[in-house]
Amino acid sequence: MKLYYLPGACPLATQIVLEWMNLPYELQAVSREELKQPAFLALNPIGSVPVFQDGDFTLTQSVAIVEYLAELHPEAGLHGADIRERAEVRRWLNFCNSDLHRTFSLVFAPQAFTADEAAKDTLVSRAADRVQFLFGVADQQLEGKDYLTGKRSIADPYLFTIMTWAKFKQINLDSFKNLSRFFDVMANDPSVKQAQKRQQEG
Repeated sequence: MKLYYLPGACPLATQIVLEWMNLPYELQAVSREELKQPAFLALNPIGSVPVFQDGDFTLTQSVAIVEYLAELHPEAGLHGADIRERAEVRRWLNFCNSDLHRTFSLVFAPQAFTADEAAKDTLVSRAADRVQFLFGVADQQLEGKDYLTGKRSIADPYLFTIMTWAKFKQINLDSFKNLSRFFDVMANDPSVKQAQKRQQEG
């Protein structure tokens, strides 16, 4: 197995799942410049990470990758024990992907959506407000539990990864006590530490 990644980006979620499953994998760092080169575009025409390879099978999109891994290794117990539990995992996995991650893209790269400087500032400000609202929804979901669905799942690494972005962009999450507890649980997880260490080592 091989995972192409940009340090700190969303492939960290896939990497944590791989670590939780104790699967051997190779990490391949790519630069932002390499993302737009023909060799990488042959793997993913969108020019983004993650790209995941399992033998002759190449897969993109974080949600697809972690669901593939969960189905490949159901014994890991990261996708729910029955149809309703799996639906809950998918609910929060897609919340992270379709709501939080999508909104965060406006904070990171407003220039992709407008060339007007004043409009960029407005876009970033409103997106940051929306991100805080969405984190509030996650905070409510985490009331009384350490993980989004009550037990560890493929959704949790995605939320953790996005929280690292919030800290990097200095989005204040201090009022979200449940989220803070969740972040500490994840940050102190040995597999999460190992994933981050491997990225730092390149």
